[in-house]
Amino acid sequence: MTATAWLALTGTAMAQVDLSTLDEGLSGAPTRVMVLGSVHLAQDGPERFDASALEPLLQRLVSFRPQIITIEAMPGETCDLMARHPATYDSDPENLDRFCPDTAAAMAATGMDVPAAIAEVDRLLASWPDAPSPVQRRQLAAAMLAAGDPTSALVQWWHLPVAERVAGDGLDVALVEALRKRASSLNENTRIGATLAVRLGLQRVFPVDDHTGDALRIDDMDGFAKAIRGAWDGAREQCAPSRELADALRESGDLLALYRHINGAEYQRATVACDFGAAQKEGSAQRFGRQYVAGWDLRNLRMVANIGATFRERPGARVLSIAGVSHKPWFDTLLGHMQGVEVVDVLPALE
Repeated sequence: MTATAWLALTGTAMAQVDLSTLDEGLSGAPTRVMVLGSVHLAQDGPERFDASALEPLLQRLVSFRPQIITIEAMPGETCDLMARHPATYDSDPENLDRFCPDTAAAMAATGMDVPAAIAEVDRLLASWPDAPSPVQRRQLAAAMLAAGDPTSALVQWWHLPVAERVAGDGLDVALVEALRKRASSLNENTRIGATLAVRLGLQRVFPVDDHTGDALRIDDMDGFAKAIRGAWDGAREQCAPSRELADALRESGDLLALYRHINGAEYQRATVACDFGAAQKEGSAQRFGRQYVAGWDLRNLRMVANIGATFRERPGARVLSIAGVSHKPWFDTLLGHMQGVEVVDVLPALE
């Protein structure tokens, strides 16, 4: 048998293994994951943002009763990894600052670097009481800041009575000021993720973003940027109607209608076709478009793996994953291939 024939046979045999049948006779309820594609709320600016406009959306998401909430933010562990391997990830401090929180102040206040702080957060949560004291909440918030998880630290801060939102127990004046600043952030991680966590009595959110998968090694960055922008420009007209409707809904302030639109199939198809589909067809000699899409694929694979890590020890949990709307088609598809997982359609929940 030739090598080609052997490869053909093994490829066919592998394709005939349907892993979805593993869920037949599943022990217990499936893990239910609902993906909410989001706009980046902070782009509106404080002068245009109306927090009350989010309330109808928040009420509907509360009805899903998620036990785990994931957000599009970099885990401290991943930021620490990238910082330790700058040659591998092109992660000099300037690049890391774009998506990793600065933990220097929290380290100075707590004496913990990121690995030690992650271990401390895990230790505290492992024996977390039903009625934690303000001291315990401040201690956990400080450890979360040192662990590179400021949104979870904000969850603890918001759980505190207003009179207890003060310095102490690992939170110095600088960290308190950082929490107050984050509390005013318009980012969806704060306005949706942290807000829901507090309403639902959860102790944290889980950052699941990744930039190791898309750490492309591009020698000609100007050429790369020109090629990708050219691909997008070529597809602009095709995507205009769906995007114009999204812009109009955003301008109107009807955020629930906006989220229904962007999480619908029409908008999702347009986003995929006009961004990544266009890039796949980009014709530079370096195939820059395909490199871009490969990085996007890998980023999403690793993000979904991070989501899976949040519920692997909790079969049957209800999970809400909040991410930029372009991630949703990948999340829905990849999560749908996981064993024991049911992907929940978000649109009925938004009705």
